Amino acid sequence: MARKRYKPEEIVSLLRRAEVLHGRGMAMAAAIRQLGISEVTFYRWRKEYGGMSGDQLRRLKELEKENERLRRAVSDLTLDKQILKEAAGGNF
Repeated sequence: MARKRYKPEEIVSLLRRAEVLHGRGMAMAAAIRQLGISEVTFYRWRKEYGGMSGDQLRRLKELEKENERLRRAVSDLTLDKQILKEAAGGNF
């Protein structure tokens, strides 16, 4: 059975819905079950995305993208440096 992959926007929406249901007097475990996710998944999402708004979520995604781009650039430069060091040392 294939798992459903939730987008971050959907996750934030589900977290809010669970909080609303809990605020109306429903037990948190029952609210989570009604949303169709496991308790472990809910608490993991709440730890990562809890309290975020839509614009904060967009900013987080932008920063993650920028971080990945910079990591790739650093790894490329490190590789270039090692190649040049080897060539300058005469180890070929």
